[in-house]
Amino acid sequence: MPTPTKAFPPLTLVLAATPSLGIGQGGTLPWPQLKKEMGYFARVTKRVSEGGRRINAVVMGRKTWDSIPEKFRPLKGRLNVVITRTPEELSRSLGMKGGGDKEVEVEGPIVAESVMAALERLRAFDHTAEEEREEESRGKIHRVFVIGGASVYHAALELPQAERVLLTKIKKEYDCDTFFGVDLDREGSGWVRRSRGELEEWTGESVQEGGLEQEGVGFEFGMYERVR
Repeated sequence: MPTPTKAFPPLTLVLAATPSLGIGQGGTLPWPQLKKEMGYFARVTKRVSEGGRRINAVVMGRKTWDSIPEKFRPLKGRLNVVITRTPEELSRSLGMKGGGDKEVEVEGPIVAESVMAALERLRAFDHTAEEEREEESRGKIHRVFVIGGASVYHAALELPQAERVLLTKIKKEYDCDTFFGVDLDREGSGWVRRSRGELEEWTGESVQEGGLEQEGVGFEFGMYERVR
């Protein structure tokens, strides 16, 4: 009898949004750079459980990839996955930049044409890592984070694997041309907000009650889970 396939880690969406669910303007964030929020994002998406070599994956659209300054991509300490309708074009572009060194092999990017295709690529990566567990450059997938943009969030929310949303609530309105598609706080949305303690336990972060303020912008970290 074949060995049952281990269930793949669920998807966690990570985003920041205004009260009207605005998440972007002109391909960038409309609010000032919030270093504390950026630090939180980096730590949470990098952090893995103790024991064994593991790595988290961050799944993003091509526009989100392009919005990251070139010197910072791929995002360090995470396996980067880029969704694009023209995967061959992006793969050729990355190949011209010498994407074969050891660090890029670990962090990617992996290129896929849809979120489902990305999950299949990650399953293949995870299986290969299990077979080659002695190889220093590979790590098993621990968590999978979806980090934007709007169309990738939308596609991820359609999948049963989407189980969690880490939402930074920006407590001020800004002009936005891109919005998150679900009001998680709306009754009947299919999502429930978890307590600060549950957020801290899952992320490994100490979260200040009532939120933080930086650059004149108040913001608060929260976690939502899908109602099953």
